[in-house]
Amino acid sequence: MKQIHRKTQGWVGVLVAIVAASLPGCATTAQTQAQAPNASGLQTGANSPMPHGSMDHSMMELGPANAEFDLRLIDSMTPHHEGAIIMAKEVLQKSQRPELRQLAQTIIQAQTQEIRQMQGWRKAWYPQAPKQPVAWHAAMGHSMTMFPEQIKALQMAVDLGAADAQFDQRFLDAMIPHHEGAVVMAKDVLQKSQRPEVLQLAQTIMTSQQAEIEQMQQWRKAWYGK
Repeated sequence: MKQIHRKTQGWVGVLVAIVAASLPGCATTAQTQAQAPNASGLQTGANSPMPHGSMDHSMMELGPANAEFDLRLIDSMTPHHEGAIIMAKEVLQKSQRPELRQLAQTIIQAQTQEIRQMQGWRKAWYPQAPKQPVAWHAAMGHSMTMFPEQIKALQMAVDLGAADAQFDQRFLDAMIPHHEGAVVMAKDVLQKSQRPEVLQLAQTIMTSQQAEIEQMQQWRKAWYGK
């Protein structure tokens, strides 16, 4: 698409932080850079476990209500859903609680279907879009293709660790802010999209995932007093 610029200099800072993180003696600087939002609003450190109740809403920035808004929504929500599915599958492997296993099944089923729906829209509505997902670059004022690190950051798929006594708590601490991120994007859609299909999807995400957030918060309080 002509409006999507392929210039990459705006993402140099992201790559510098990633490379620095792998170099000996650079841990302090790299960790600081990795946690700071880059020009797109995405955090390269988003794959790390989040403190209880924390979430950077700037990660979910979709940009203005222009011709590419729905494309950016699709390309942001798709990996975000993929991250939820990754963690839900881990629950099926490691959790013994039937409530969490049922929730995991629901997440996998619903979000897999939504991914398929969004990919169908992308193909039909944006046949000239690049194969790589695109995101809004706030500093440069236009859409740009994402780097793999940005896609991974949008997934927010935390490593939940071993199937120990704290596994379920780690899942709840990760999935609650993950769902909150989807709700943030869905609210933005309701304000900016003109497509009835996308508006309906956003309403579905808000309703279902807010209900799941409240359920997970109740479990966390009942099981862990938090």
